[in-house]
Amino acid sequence: MRAGAALLLAVGLAGCATWPASTTCPKGQQDMRSAQLFLGRKDPTAPVTEVQVRRFIDQEITPRFPDGVTVLDGGGQWRGPDDRLLRNAVKVVLFILPAKGDILTRIDAVRAAYQTQFRQESVLILTQPACVAL
Repeated sequence: MRAGAALLLAVGLAGCATWPASTTCPKGQQDMRSAQLFLGRKDPTAPVTEVQVRRFIDQEITPRFPDGVTVLDGGGQWRGPDDRLLRNAVKVVLFILPAKGDILTRIDAVRAAYQTQFRQESVLILTQPACVAL
C-alpha cells in the first residue's frame, strides 16, 4: 500500500512545480482550486464502515468546511511488494477552494485526523487549479 500511495503522491506532486500562478478562466467562471482527499477504507484490523466514514465527515470535515464538500465512492489498486494486486475501497472528498489563501492547513488537519483514527499509513491529497462557475 505504501508503494502505491507513494507513486500517486509522486505523480501528484510532479505537477506542482509547473502549475501556473493563475488560470485564465472562460467568461462566467472564476479562478479557484480543487482538492481531493482519498480516504482509504481498509483498516489493519477491520474495514472502515459507511457509518464510521459518515461520522468522520460530520465531526472532522463539516466543521472545517461548513460551505460543503462532495463525497464520492471510489477504489484503488496497485502492485504490492510481493507483486500481488492490492485493492482498497476509498471515499473521495472533493473540495472547491479559493485561488488564494491557506485553506490547505484545514485539509492537512483532516488528513492527520483520518490517519490517526483509522490507522492509515497515508491519506492521498490531489490539488489543482480549477475554473468554477457557481
